[in-house]
Amino acid sequence: MIKTLLLTTDGQIHRGGVEQIELWRQDNNGYLWIDIESENVADEKELLLAQGCHPLAVEDAQRKRHPPKTEAFDNQVLILYRGITDYDEELNINQVPIALFAEQRCLISIHQGRSISIEKSWSHPDPEMLRQPALQAIRIMHYSVGRFLEAVLAFEARINDLEDMMQERPNDELMRTLIAFKSKLRKLKRTFNYHERVAHNLLHETPEIVAQQSPDMVHALQDLFERCERANSLAAMYYEICGDLIEGYLSLASHTLNNTMRVLTVITAIFVPLTFVAGIYGMNFDYIPELHYRYGYFIAMGLMATMGVALLVLFRKLRWL
Repeated sequence: MIKTLLLTTDGQIHRGGVEQIELWRQDNNGYLWIDIESENVADEKELLLAQGCHPLAVEDAQRKRHPPKTEAFDNQVLILYRGITDYDEELNINQVPIALFAEQRCLISIHQGRSISIEKSWSHPDPEMLRQPALQAIRIMHYSVGRFLEAVLAFEARINDLEDMMQERPNDELMRTLIAFKSKLRKLKRTFNYHERVAHNLLHETPEIVAQQSPDMVHALQDLFERCERANSLAAMYYEICGDLIEGYLSLASHTLNNTMRVLTVITAIFVPLTFVAGIYGMNFDYIPELHYRYGYFIAMGLMATMGVALLVLFRKLRWL
């Protein structure tokens, strides 16, 4: 689906389809926003090339798994990033790749699926933003990163509950939950790291076509970079917390196992000499010296009891029990 917003010279905003592109070309003072959602690849490529997009940039925009990036050309700048459609407190986040081509008088947005950030700007278009396509593109990405930030912040309460549960009643189910969250946070960290790099490049190597469109561009880029940096740092912090909780659980399980093995070892150490004595006097030889001694049984039992008590006292002093 291809939609367009045309801001004419008289300040009126017109909604339509591809038919407005020709009207925009005829109006040297008009501004156009082309939104392409889940369009046929061939038709999409034809339209982008007709708009003067670089062929390599078009290939990058149409790749479904291309990492976020920014690239400047003579007449436009390309911004690739990951948008967000919805999320929950379990960090189940649905992402959508978004490509933004910002020119002097035109903005082209491409996404294979719903984009909340584009829908927000599209439903309430601002004439001032339409006159600054690059700033509009930055605002769209800024809103998307804000949604990611909301998802990570919503996870804060969940991670606090997991910390409390780990201290009170750690179990294998909790361990599996933490491992799942750590995996999700690892993927988010990769996405946020790309976003931070894109914002950093735009801020410190601002393309001329972007910088000259608005005096507020530097502030918008700084705000975008700070938001990307915060999302990345929060994801990294929660990733480390999950890792620490997992290591804590493993350490606790190992400590419990060590205590159990120590008790079993002590029991074994006590019964080994007793078993040795019982084995000696349980042999079927006729000429065992104490075999027919009247008090032999009581002496053997007393010896075994003495050995057992002595070993218990020794292990107590060594603090093995």
